[in-house]
Amino acid sequence: MNDRQKIEQRLRQLRDTLNRHNYLYYALDAPEIPDSEYDRLFRELQELEAQHPELLTRDSPSQRVGGAPLKEFGEVRHAVPMLSLDNAFADDEVRAFDARVRERLQIHAPVTYVGEPKLDGLAISLIYEHGVLAHGATRGDGAVGEDVTPNVRTVGSIPLRLHGSGHPEVLEVRGEVYMPKKAFAELNRRQDEHGDKAFANPRNAAAGSLRQLDSHVTAERNLEFFAYAWGEVQGGTLPQAHSQVLARFHDWGLRTNRENHAVQGADGCLGYFHKMAAKRAALPYQIDGVVYKVDRLDWQQRLGFVARAPRWAIAHKFPAEEATTRLKAVEFQVGRSGALTPVARLEPVFVGGATVSNATLHNMDEIARKDVRVGDTVIVRRAGDVIPEVAGVVLSRRPPNARAVQVPDRCPVCGARVERETRERQKQGKTVIEELAAWRCTGRLSCPAQLAQAIMHFAGRRALDIDGLGEKLVQQLIETQLLHSPADIFALTHAQLAGLDRMGDKSADNLLAAIAKSKTTSLARFLYALGIPEVGEVTAQTLAGHFGSLDALRRAALHYMGKLEQARDTQDKVQVKALAHETLRQVPDIGPEVAASIAEFFREPHNQSVLKALHAAGVRWTEGAPRTLGTGRLGGKTFVLTGTLAGMGREAAKQRIQALGGKVSGSVSQKTDYLVVGAEPGSKLTEARKLGIRELNEAQLQELLQP
Repeated sequence: MNDRQKIEQRLRQLRDTLNRHNYLYYALDAPEIPDSEYDRLFRELQELEAQHPELLTRDSPSQRVGGAPLKEFGEVRHAVPMLSLDNAFADDEVRAFDARVRERLQIHAPVTYVGEPKLDGLAISLIYEHGVLAHGATRGDGAVGEDVTPNVRTVGSIPLRLHGSGHPEVLEVRGEVYMPKKAFAELNRRQDEHGDKAFANPRNAAAGSLRQLDSHVTAERNLEFFAYAWGEVQGGTLPQAHSQVLARFHDWGLRTNRENHAVQGADGCLGYFHKMAAKRAALPYQIDGVVYKVDRLDWQQRLGFVARAPRWAIAHKFPAEEATTRLKAVEFQVGRSGALTPVARLEPVFVGGATVSNATLHNMDEIARKDVRVGDTVIVRRAGDVIPEVAGVVLSRRPPNARAVQVPDRCPVCGARVERETRERQKQGKTVIEELAAWRCTGRLSCPAQLAQAIMHFAGRRALDIDGLGEKLVQQLIETQLLHSPADIFALTHAQLAGLDRMGDKSADNLLAAIAKSKTTSLARFLYALGIPEVGEVTAQTLAGHFGSLDALRRAALHYMGKLEQARDTQDKVQVKALAHETLRQVPDIGPEVAASIAEFFREPHNQSVLKALHAAGVRWTEGAPRTLGTGRLGGKTFVLTGTLAGMGREAAKQRIQALGGKVSGSVSQKTDYLVVGAEPGSKLTEARKLGIRELNEAQLQELLQP
């Protein structure tokens, strides 16, 4: 055996030995050697790999220490969506969940569930290829997550190579990355020493640690991992029960929670819940409830999913913790949609494991219902152990000078008018206007609080389609005072763009070309890009087709608003809204709420200024004579889409249906003519079958769309 072969053999021995001890430590909780011996072996491995970098492997234990900082995270599309869970907060809700499960399965015997602690961390997806960790990604929006592979490699309890044999060629393991309580306390101690801001709770600390661009930082944060689910499986099979899969995970070196237990029926679930509630404080990690999952996988498949949650699992949350303190003031924050949210400024109080000085008041209706006033002693609750809220008032301690909470007349950010949202409904055969809880800033395109989202929407693929104008760049442009409205996009220069972080000459050229190209668009796309509340793609196409030009739409909107403002009282407003004259109400499928939203948008001076600026910047759209919508071979027909259309995609299907005069709706009703059913359909299929609506598969839809 030559020297190189000896080195290769020693490296294999070291890696196998260290991986075995990692398995004993993390999976079995049964270490055989002291930390000092492990450290000695680890240093020897590092030294040999440094001397022979060509022999470094991606599953080497040395790869846990972190690599070079990333410039940004890439995107990972989950082969199987990472769904969320429905929540239960009371025993009756758990019993109702169990009853639904048995009813759908048509069984009377108790169902076996697996009870698991609900960890308060960050959901993660791990892809193992031929037993070796290949990729790690966050949950993201459930369909697309962030690639955090270098960071998950630093988590000691995530094996870089699966133990044993028999694992599939491709196995997606899902679980929770979390920060133990002890590590959280130590991290905040270091933050305090360095004069940095402390983390609010272990969950925020774990999420922030896993999303570091520099994986060396992640490696220092002492994160841990528990496996509790799986997604994609190729080239192999898993057992037929959830508990058996978790046992197999354990055999392969994946850390599973020793608090997981099989229970029988609703009584077993509730017994497990109370047992975990009693143990909660003593656990080395933070949990905010428990999860119940039907154990048999064939039953899981039969139960299926509703919306974005499985019918075979539910999260049972612990009761929120409460404390009392004084309400010092109420301020209003403006969200990305323009909604004003009242926020309570409190005398700091320790509740739910954290010091709370701010809490949500939800909306003005809640403030009125609870009779909350500035100066009151209020009950603060950490709902779900995360979001502090004002749950009530201690009326016996109300001071004489307590003040009622008032909504500002003007947006606290941009100064535009604030208006309460309304809707019409039928009551005893009459149309009445009902005031809603939400108050909204009318500034939209010019309000800084709404600006980033407004611009992202304006530049989106289905709007003006400005390729390269992503969220991070938009934030940079706003922070550097280069964007104050969507119109400013068209005034950007090469010098301004090339001087930004992560931008260069080529990127600046490409973006400017995309901006120039976007100046020519259609009226429907332009209307959708404006982000008018209640105006989606279909409504924008309807308006463009009906009015033919922006000016005609603007005149109709202002005429409609004028009629409303002339009304002397609420009943007059109802009568005006019910009229079908030359205003917006004449347009098919434009109801009173949508009409009022459009009218308000065009009436707002800020929005009028932005429209003029866009026109001055050279933005143009195709216009035509007003026409009657609903013409064409599919005119008058309403379609609803559900599931995945593999051949053409749902967006392409929608566009082709609309091109032939059909309408695509987002919900099933008696007016629906066809339900287009793709792979893994949702609850719309059940609703459609109840109403006897005709179903089309993708092939039948393709045939219907043929010329």
